[in-house]
Amino acid sequence: MREVSSVTPDWKREVPRCFWDPGRKLLKSIRDYQRFHLRSGLVDNFLTKACVIRHMFWSMVSGADIPLNSILGGGLLIPHPNGIVIHPEAQIGINCLIHQQVTIGVARSSEKPPQIGGHVDIGAGVKIIGNVTLGDHVKIGANAVVLDNIPDNCTAVGIPAKVIRK
Repeated sequence: MREVSSVTPDWKREVPRCFWDPGRKLLKSIRDYQRFHLRSGLVDNFLTKACVIRHMFWSMVSGADIPLNSILGGGLLIPHPNGIVIHPEAQIGINCLIHQQVTIGVARSSEKPPQIGGHVDIGAGVKIIGNVTLGDHVKIGANAVVLDNIPDNCTAVGIPAKVIRK
């Protein structure tokens, strides 16, 4: 099995494979928006607005709430984007995998949002709440609630999430 890097993004993971590929199309609209939004010019302004419309469409189709200004590392994979909620200031690392119904956010507005390392696999239904940091090559089991930091190369499960394997 091929080892996934936590420092070098695999951009092929984000390329849409067919027309109906909501996760990858949603990511593409975010990436395009971030690229065109920084430029100035009439064409770039039009393309930025087109990206906003595409983002709204794919967000409605998938039921995902991933803001256009999200800090997403390259090679992000969201195979089933329905119900994913990501705080606008949360940082998602390189080559991460996020399954459906995942929430990455804060409980109070005064908290810093989560920071997720490279090559983190987040199972379905996981909640990552508050000022927590997940290291590189971490796996979070389905329906876990992460309230504490998880070090590199660990697997965590449960409510609240506890490290079960290093």
